Amino acid sequence: MKKVRIFIAGATGRVGTLLTKDLLDDRHEIIAGARHPERIEKNDHVTSVKFDLHESVAEMAEAIKGADVICFTAGSGAKDLLQVDAFGAVKLMQAAEKDGIKRFMMLSALFLLEPTKWRAVKGLDGLTDYNIAKFFADNYLIHDTDLNYTILQLTVMTDKPGTGKITIDEGKFGYNPAEDVAKTLADILKYENTSHKIIKMREGDTPIDDALSQA
Repeated sequence: MKKVRIFIAGATGRVGTLLTKDLLDDRHEIIAGARHPERIEKNDHVTSVKFDLHESVAEMAEAIKGADVICFTAGSGAKDLLQVDAFGAVKLMQAAEKDGIKRFMMLSALFLLEPTKWRAVKGLDGLTDYNIAKFFADNYLIHDTDLNYTILQLTVMTDKPGTGKITIDEGKFGYNPAEDVAKTLADILKYENTSHKIIKMREGDTPIDDALSQA
């Protein structure tokens, strides 16, 4: 697998921290973006940068300069949905295009692009404001950019130990250990068939590599 330089938005979050470790295991270089870069573990292959999704497109473009891939794992925890989860994500896409970065991976949630299911699916009915914010961000990525995207849609994330096995299908309610989410994001880079795809995942019985190779 070709070694690349990945910018992680939300590098100090639960998934971002695990993803950094997985990408380092694969010998990639990391630009770790966070509001508090001092919290990022020191490593010779990690460049920590101060990064805030309230910043302008120009400021973001400067922070991500030199990256080959953007991975968006950030979120406001429902505290700042418009500025962070919606418009912050859109500005990062615009910054990527400004810098000529082609690959963009988006961490998302199950059925976010299918509003008719929000009230019908267990666990989604109480997340309407979050769903709306992410709906517009994810739609912008697909329809208003030329980025080579992969959107990874999760079910409920847990802190259970990862199994290294998942299910990818048309989507059912389930759970995702955070370790498996991070590993899946890292492994997406290995598979060209994940380009321009929306991948719906939950815990399962198929090794991550096997599942992604057939996505």
